[in-house]
Amino acid sequence: MSDSAIPAQRRRRKEARPQELTAAALTLFVEKGYAATRLDEVAARAGVSKGTLYLYFDSKEALFQAVIREGVVPAIEAGEAMFAEPGSDPRALLRAFLEAWWARIGSTELGGIPRLIMAEAANFPEVARYYNDAVIQRGLALLRGAVQRGIDQGVFRAVDTTVIDVLLISPLIHLAGWRSSLAPCCGSNIDPDAYVQAHIDMVLNGLAATPLGANS
Repeated sequence: MSDSAIPAQRRRRKEARPQELTAAALTLFVEKGYAATRLDEVAARAGVSKGTLYLYFDSKEALFQAVIREGVVPAIEAGEAMFAEPGSDPRALLRAFLEAWWARIGSTELGGIPRLIMAEAANFPEVARYYNDAVIQRGLALLRGAVQRGIDQGVFRAVDTTVIDVLLISPLIHLAGWRSSLAPCCGSNIDPDAYVQAHIDMVLNGLAATPLGANS
């Protein structure tokens, strides 16, 4: 049967199926981890057969990569577009990068992915390498670039840019990991938005070429 002969409602359902599968996979990956997630569980969560899943993804690794491409990579691409804009203020740019990471990744289900990668990288090196290339290195390059731009413009003091990128993002990754692991079972009185803003405030004041209050 040609696509034109398929009722519109069924066509829309067919077109939406890959996204439904990746959404189900993301939930299970975060809940159970990569190793423990089975493809038949993903299919059941998405409301399709395992055979249907294989029409779109030929392996769990391919499904995981699709989750990252759909959920995380667009955020990286948006950051790269922001960085490419001429004349951007390094302070505003760095703030925007950190706030956007939290809003689009850390505060969502995707915030559980870094914890999964750190826990299972040794057993699934190909999965870890894909995530490192597609996400980690590109994201760290943006943070380094924003800091270097600030140093070049005299806005930020000179710092070691080979480590500053990891120092900038690690507290937010920790918060995301806490929220997807200990917080649900142990409770937490941390206000995530206050935490993020406090972190950014410390970062910008710590990087400032002129220390806070030096001109007072």
